[in-house]
Amino acid sequence: MELKTVVTEESYNVSPGKIWEALTDKDKMKKWYFDLNEFKAEKGFEFSFAGKGHKGENYIHLCKVTEADVNKKLQYSWEYENFPGKSLVTFELTEEGSETRLKLTHSGLETFPQDNPDFAYESFKGGWTELLTKYLKEYLQNN
Repeated sequence: MELKTVVTEESYNVSPGKIWEALTDKDKMKKWYFDLNEFKAEKGFEFSFAGKGHKGENYIHLCKVTEADVNKKLQYSWEYENFPGKSLVTFELTEEGSETRLKLTHSGLETFPQDNPDFAYESFKGGWTELLTKYLKEYLQNN
């Protein structure tokens, strides 16, 4: 089985703390990411959220925080209700002068059903790229 991992990096002209808040504050997350009922950047915290597929299918994402190092690293497992597979999402923050580099890694994509286009590498790559280069960037510039 070929390992499939999405890696996306983007730099923002803000502090690591501002990005950390965007990644961990549920009220801020819903402005650019997903609308979560609750979120805590604490190891062991479990959360879920709904998302839509390409044709409007509803998917329930099941996640559990595996690592939380304030202003540096956030990691959580990522699964889907009623589908096999388990992946890992990692956000890493690096301060570079007046900017902060955010590196997102989503590994384990090959464990999801490969006959479903919503679970294709290209779908995840496109989704994460849009989230980080468009929605998060706009949120950080306007808030």
